Amino acid sequence: MTAGSFVAWRGSSINKEVHGGVRAAWFMYVVTVLMNTVIVPNMLNLVTYFHGTMHMGVSGSATTVTNLVGATCGFALIGAFLSDSYIMRSTTIILFGPLMFLGYGLLALQAHLPSLHPAPCNVEAELSNCKEVHGWNATLLYASLYINAFGDGFVRSCMPSLGADQFDHRDPIESRQKSSFFNWYTFGISLGGFIGLIFIVWLENYKGWDIGLGVCAILILFGLFIVAAGLPFYRNQVPEGSPLTRILQVLVVACKNRNLELPEKLEEAHESITETGTRTQSVEVLSETKCLKFLDKACIDRGKDGDWAVCTVTKVEETKIVLCMLPIFFSSMIAYVSNTIVFIFTVQQGGMTNTSLGKVHVSPATLFIIPTTFQMIMLPVYDRFIVPFLRKRTGYIGGITHLQRIAIGFASMILASVIAAVVEKKRKEAVVQMSLFWLTPQFFLLGVSDVTSFTGLLEFFNSEAPRGMKSIATALFWCEIGLASLMATFLVDVVNRVTRHGHQGGWLQGTSLNNSHLDLFYWVVAVVGLLGFLNYLYWAKKYVYQHNPRMAEQSVDHDLP
Repeated sequence: MTAGSFVAWRGSSINKEVHGGVRAAWFMYVVTVLMNTVIVPNMLNLVTYFHGTMHMGVSGSATTVTNLVGATCGFALIGAFLSDSYIMRSTTIILFGPLMFLGYGLLALQAHLPSLHPAPCNVEAELSNCKEVHGWNATLLYASLYINAFGDGFVRSCMPSLGADQFDHRDPIESRQKSSFFNWYTFGISLGGFIGLIFIVWLENYKGWDIGLGVCAILILFGLFIVAAGLPFYRNQVPEGSPLTRILQVLVVACKNRNLELPEKLEEAHESITETGTRTQSVEVLSETKCLKFLDKACIDRGKDGDWAVCTVTKVEETKIVLCMLPIFFSSMIAYVSNTIVFIFTVQQGGMTNTSLGKVHVSPATLFIIPTTFQMIMLPVYDRFIVPFLRKRTGYIGGITHLQRIAIGFASMILASVIAAVVEKKRKEAVVQMSLFWLTPQFFLLGVSDVTSFTGLLEFFNSEAPRGMKSIATALFWCEIGLASLMATFLVDVVNRVTRHGHQGGWLQGTSLNNSHLDLFYWVVAVVGLLGFLNYLYWAKKYVYQHNPRMAEQSVDHDLP
């Protein structure tokens, strides 16, 4: 078994007729639907649970969710490191996925036993009589949440990369299938969210949180069984050792050689590629990049042996690729902050509107069926019609570049923030309770953002990363969303501190949105989003793609992001 190679189950050689391809990816699609039937509705509805059952404040409920999202994405980075370095991705999912089952099981137990949560009361009407969860009950709550987040992080760092591994980017047909995979992977998230927002939210709100969370635990377990059922069909990349160690080696050796002259042609042994049957027997050879030339000094042979004395060209190019992606990582993270904030506060905003549809009462979390439905319609249309149409005119495999697609999503979020501010001001001024359908425009734009920026970022990080760092790259995507969530929490805290006057709380420190200033806060979010968007455009324009975004017969255009 050679590091960097692809193997079948139990380390045997792969056969393209049996392993990988669309059939293997179908297991990922089904599991994605099941997992997100649980994850999406709870990410939204837990705000209601924290506020209504655990009696947390408005901002406390929102920041608990954003902190949880941030922690999940941080755990994804750990999971990615393990799967790229030591454990195959499918094995990582099987080993750590059960923690999600345990987390939801503990949450269901706490919701079921009255002694493990505060006594019921009306938070809006009986504020002084409502005690926030504390002591051992709070410990159990946070332990359950973060056990679940730990398992969730490991699974989400491996799932997209494992799915993408089923397609060979060097094969023209599989290259297009790989591009479609990310669209259909996102469709699976949307479909799972759609089912969950109807079924899981209904269970939690009308049959009890204990029943709803218990069903979530069962669905997670069922999803893990499906992952295991697909083991005989996967192409599994053999871990190549710690990618962080390889990067550190390049940086250290380049620093040691900083005073040496860089020769025109480095005398360094390039890795060669050989194949035995259908199994690749070497590491990936990467084309030379023009940026960060000083790192090439790590390849200078000073007559000493060892990984900490001289580095291969591949190691240097891997390091360059990762470092060149960092400006996109940070700039898109800042631009993504508005997405997180609008996403969370729209749920609470919806809870203050008239959510009755005839005789049917619609839960605030269920309102996200609107953007989810749009995503489910838009993604197949985008993949089957818009992409082929644009592909013929631009030559790009995905119709447009990843970074252009991301930019569309960020622009839509700025517009969503502005609309949300206007709608919230109208809601507070309305004599009659506003209908929930006034929130449709911002829901629509949330859907646009997920179809474009979410999928674009996921595909960008996975496609541009070296083969031995795919999980790390996917984790960077989740980590970016997590850090954006933490930045959203920080922004809420800063705004509350700045707008606090004496005993009067900040804009978002009211017990409900009626005595808060969410409309003004949305304007702050719009400004932050605009600044982040402009910063992103600057770095996107400078970025040069490592992997050709055009079809094989087309030339690379480095001028377009």
